[in-house]
Amino acid sequence: MSLIHSNIRFLRKQKGLTQEIFANEISVTRSVIGAYEEGRAEPKIKTMQIMADFFGVSMDQLLNEDLSANSMANLRGRERESTESQRGDITGKRMRVLSITVDKHDRENIELVPAKAAAGYLNGYADPEFIAELPHFQLPNMPQGTYRAFELKGDSMLPLPSGSIVVGEYVENWEGIKDGHCYIVVTLNEGVVYKRVYNRIDESKSLRLVSDNTAYSPYEVNIQDVVEVWKAKSFISSNFPEPELSMQKLASIVMDLQKEVIKLKG
Repeated sequence: MSLIHSNIRFLRKQKGLTQEIFANEISVTRSVIGAYEEGRAEPKIKTMQIMADFFGVSMDQLLNEDLSANSMANLRGRERESTESQRGDITGKRMRVLSITVDKHDRENIELVPAKAAAGYLNGYADPEFIAELPHFQLPNMPQGTYRAFELKGDSMLPLPSGSIVVGEYVENWEGIKDGHCYIVVTLNEGVVYKRVYNRIDESKSLRLVSDNTAYSPYEVNIQDVVEVWKAKSFISSNFPEPELSMQKLASIVMDLQKEVIKLKG
């Protein structure tokens, strides 16, 4: 019995794609993807090959192997074998295992990684069961994409206080990381960190991470140690920002002080 239907659904979710986004990637309609995944239709040979190439697996694996039952190590091994000679190995272009959850309408949730779960995230980020146990929510008016929320801990990124939640959009191609922008970076040695990032992939195969709090020194991480990158898109905080003192307000205060001084001299 062909396993292609369950494999298409599994691989799509692992890559972090909705049915609509995946359909657009391989130039079919969303309803066709739904029919494939539910076993109501069989993809043609040409379409199977396109999907196999897209997911980085063989036609035989797509048809006959229960990919969801494979260990994460085996799946990662296939990824490395198919791309080890490509530059994508150090840019994030290769297929990466990304577990997501969806609501009853097949809309992607935003999973929340609390600060207390950050250490476990390094081991569980690709485990569907771990991701399914995380709190999740929806936000209105978010552009199409895959998002995850991370709770900040510490003062390295002031003025965002400890306890703030940063919502990040999944970055698939690390070559697109923009200097000076804020990202959540998941690395093998540092775990989950939120920093301003400077792209040094071309120069030294690394990322330079900088804290907004100057008490913390910048440092570099080897791109081979990077697991995931999420571009910061918004944040949630229970602390409201203090109003800034405008130049007009400041001038008014100075004038009032001058009047008081003149009055006292009089």
